[in-house]
Amino acid sequence: MAVEGKTIDALSQFELSPVLGVFGDAVSFSQSNLFMVVAVALTWFLMKATADRGALVPGRLQALGESAYGFIHDMVGAQVGDEGRKYFPFVFCIFMFVLFGNLLGMLPYAFTFTSHIAVTLTLAAIVWVSVTVIALQRHGMHFFSYFFPEGAPTWLAPIIIPVEIISYLSRMVSLSVPPATSC
Repeated sequence: MAVEGKTIDALSQFELSPVLGVFGDAVSFSQSNLFMVVAVALTWFLMKATADRGALVPGRLQALGESAYGFIHDMVGAQVGDEGRKYFPFVFCIFMFVLFGNLLGMLPYAFTFTSHIAVTLTLAAIVWVSVTVIALQRHGMHFFSYFFPEGAPTWLAPIIIPVEIISYLSRMVSLSVPPATSC
């Protein structure tokens, strides 16, 4: 694509370039890191503004924060029930981080850090490890019965168990790959 005799590389928006100096050859603070910090700061600012105002009749910013909070709180409650509401802060933080990352990426000259597999794979790994640890703490060795469903014929165990293990282990990767979209 050419604009006034200059070429535009559509993939250059995904290149990482150091900002705020470089800390050696292998470690640098890139625009991806910068926009992650901005996403965290925006989330903190929204929640701080929502909590500080606490007006009976909320303003726009407070209404936005309360709506986001209520939406995620209701979704967590519907999916995991009352016992799972203790994990709401974790789910809320990840949701807001990804939301602000995607919203920032829609701005001109901004960087979408959620377009990098390193970011999404790290988030997916954190969730996968957390879910596995919680399941092991809660269910103990009974957790492993998940890999062989109750009522399945025993002679199918050599087939079902490896398929279920591969399926469980691949969730981390499948959570990190964004869905394909059509134009």
